[in-house]
Amino acid sequence: MASKARHPVAPRVDPVLLGELDDGHESELVAGAVVEARRFSGLDLAERDLGGLRLTECELTGVAAHETRLRAAAFSEVVIERLEAPVLRAPLAELRDVSFMSSRLGSVEFHDDRWRAVRFVGCKLGYVNLRGAEIRDVQFTDCTIDELDLVNAQAERVAFEGCDLRSLDVTGARLRDVDLRGLELAVIDGIGGLSGATIDSMQAALLAPHLARHLGIRVDD
Repeated sequence: MASKARHPVAPRVDPVLLGELDDGHESELVAGAVVEARRFSGLDLAERDLGGLRLTECELTGVAAHETRLRAAAFSEVVIERLEAPVLRAPLAELRDVSFMSSRLGSVEFHDDRWRAVRFVGCKLGYVNLRGAEIRDVQFTDCTIDELDLVNAQAERVAFEGCDLRSLDVTGARLRDVDLRGLELAVIDGIGGLSGATIDSMQAALLAPHLARHLGIRVDD
């Protein structure tokens, strides 16, 4: 008897529920600071070095963060809404239970990050560099993504709902339960790295010539 096809396991991402928060001040957000249970709004963090910043149970609304540097920052139980960052640098960061809402990010450096339970909702993203990152339980909903770079990344339980992803690079990636169904995938690099992903029948038909080339198969009618 043929075994039943296994559906991809959905990301385990719950809404971030914050308790009572005190109003915070922009001066609290400095490199290496530890900030808990604060609400921030109308922040201008452009060109600031916030390396090593640790945020726990915080809400940030209306944030300008062009060229902000967040190397090795750590965010846990954080909601970020209306973040505007044409360029954002956050390598080696750790995100756990973090939601990005209605945000616009251009070129973002998330390489070598560690993510757990991260949501992007209603966001516009340009080039998202997740090279070498370890991401688990990540959900993109109603987002536009120009380029998603997962070169040498480890990704588990990642899904896209109502999204437009224009370019994907999975060279050397290790994927598990990554659900790409419904995406157009106009450009894809490193097609061998798709092992562990789920695609639909239409995507499979469109990708067939690329898969044939990857496997060294000559198609000749």
